Amino acid sequence: MSGEHTHGPIRSYVLRQGRVSNAQRRAHDTLLPRYGIPYAVAPLDLDTVFARRAPRILEIGCGMGETTVAIAAAHPEQDYLGIEVHTPGVGSLLKQIDELGLTNVRVIQHDAVAVLQHMITPASLDGLHVYFPDPWPKKRQQKRRLIQPAFVALAVSRLKPGAYLHAATDWREYAEQMLTVLGAEPALANTAQAYAERPAWRPQTKFETRGLKLGHGVWDLVFRKRP
Repeated sequence: MSGEHTHGPIRSYVLRQGRVSNAQRRAHDTLLPRYGIPYAVAPLDLDTVFARRAPRILEIGCGMGETTVAIAAAHPEQDYLGIEVHTPGVGSLLKQIDELGLTNVRVIQHDAVAVLQHMITPASLDGLHVYFPDPWPKKRQQKRRLIQPAFVALAVSRLKPGAYLHAATDWREYAEQMLTVLGAEPALANTAQAYAERPAWRPQTKFETRGLKLGHGVWDLVFRKRP
């Protein structure tokens, strides 16, 4: 995940030219100035961003935002910073934030690794959510997977002692890789013997419910940073 190679760092996503609906485009254009944080190579003062002190949770890959807003609405005592690169998802998330009147969610539309490196200060986060990241199933693609040792080391450095890292995937082989990589990070301790029960704070998505009915598996991993 570092930029040591002459070709630049490997990205864990591809900017696909998905269709942006009129509502998503309108929300993106009008609400990003209100709820968005521009990317900058400078530390972010989260107390200033949210105008208060509160537990801070970072979510990488918000998708269309349903899970993000559900968690934030259920936990108004916590602040949530979402990172998403795709404009349809950002627009959808912004629209929901505005409709629900949420004051505890902000969005950065940029590469998560760069945001962690340059904007999130060490030991500033109380939690990190990585829900259903792209599994990159083909062997030649797997170098693009987000959960790799270098990324985990960077992410853990931004967690406070005792803070948690919660990942979930519906791809068994990726779940096994996540378990291996997270388990090998010396600063992390698994909260379960292997995979965890789905924590109450993560709502079950429609896609997940449908998959479970079809017999597909979902694996949650919850690790904590050692004191």
